[in-house]
Amino acid sequence: MSTHVPKPDYSRNMRLLSQSDQGGRTDGMQVMVHRGYAYVGHFISKGFSIIDVRDPRNPKTVGYVPAPEGTWCLHLQTHDNLLLVVNARDLFAELVSTDEKTYYTRSISESIHSDAVRHWSAGLRIFDISQPAEPREIGFLSLDGIGIHRIWYVGGRWAYVSALLDGFTDYIFLTIDLSDPTKPKVAGKWWLPGMNQSAGETAAWADGKRYALHHAIIDGDTAYASWRDGGLTLLDVSDRADPKLISHRNWSPPFGGGTHTALPLPKRNLLVVADEAVLDDQADGEKLIWLFDIRDPANPVSIATFPQPNEIDYVAKGAHFGPHNLHENRPGSFVSDTLIFATYQNAGVRAYDISNQYQPVEVGALVPAAPMRMIDPRPDRPCVIQSADVFVDINGIIYSTDYNSGLSIIEYLG
Repeated sequence: MSTHVPKPDYSRNMRLLSQSDQGGRTDGMQVMVHRGYAYVGHFISKGFSIIDVRDPRNPKTVGYVPAPEGTWCLHLQTHDNLLLVVNARDLFAELVSTDEKTYYTRSISESIHSDAVRHWSAGLRIFDISQPAEPREIGFLSLDGIGIHRIWYVGGRWAYVSALLDGFTDYIFLTIDLSDPTKPKVAGKWWLPGMNQSAGETAAWADGKRYALHHAIIDGDTAYASWRDGGLTLLDVSDRADPKLISHRNWSPPFGGGTHTALPLPKRNLLVVADEAVLDDQADGEKLIWLFDIRDPANPVSIATFPQPNEIDYVAKGAHFGPHNLHENRPGSFVSDTLIFATYQNAGVRAYDISNQYQPVEVGALVPAAPMRMIDPRPDRPCVIQSADVFVDINGIIYSTDYNSGLSIIEYLG
């Protein structure tokens, strides 16, 4: 157990409270903090870890749940007594570790061969976390194909996932009925035209582009969905069995694509959209965080971009520079329609004030120190921080994962 607090490379209006090595599994992707426990999905170590963060200055790893053989569990969600964990073919072991560029620039169906015998688990695992440190599996949704990439679940009957099913080029949108969490079932599907190969659809997008749902955030009866190089859709999900398109916007080209997260701010009719930087040295082009006016959902209009970190030359620093994810204003967490938190990979964690929606301003930043050791097995990877996910709890404490450095627990001082 490590509670060593290394000095950040840079901080402004933020303070590093502690660093957890997550029980020695220092790679992390999505993090959820629920009832004083952090749940961290791993993408190299497989499975997920449970960390007691009731004292954020002294985190303690209290559990680890391994993934099935050959399986990724990098994303997860918590609400009430439920923990939902993705199961998908371990594409890091099979593709990302050898050719990151191919993973991000071609449909998965083109990039990886289909096995006659499935050697991974594909679907959604449901755990009871009434005992937070001791998840107990109570249900499983089995899917064909590669499996699930990411989930949105904030309680109630419905969950929403991105899933790559047999016959599709890449991940599409599914609604999941959890009225009985022990027996989850697929209710509805939606995809961009051209993705359903088995139905004879053909891709209309250019070579080198990857159209795939990263995930959707749902507010009311609208799903705000990010499709990597396929841009942004607003979907009407009032009938969960039959989602319908409201609008579609895509700015790639001329911009680099990688649309990752679309965060609605319903009280202000605004939408924050982050494009993920996916290649080293900005080889995929400049990536931005955008602000859209969605007063007319059928006509979302981009009205501003967030300022980029510039206290040093982050492109020259190496590895990925650019946005990855946003804090998603989940019920029970810190919720704001003026203060936005984002991870910027080699530029750490950033906070922005968007009180004036036409002029977003950076109001805080913390760039953790370089990893003490590299858990990423790829040869010649730069030893550089790659802040991945960010979660802000109801007290304003920030939790951020990294590909190699464990969990950073940060206090915002603004």
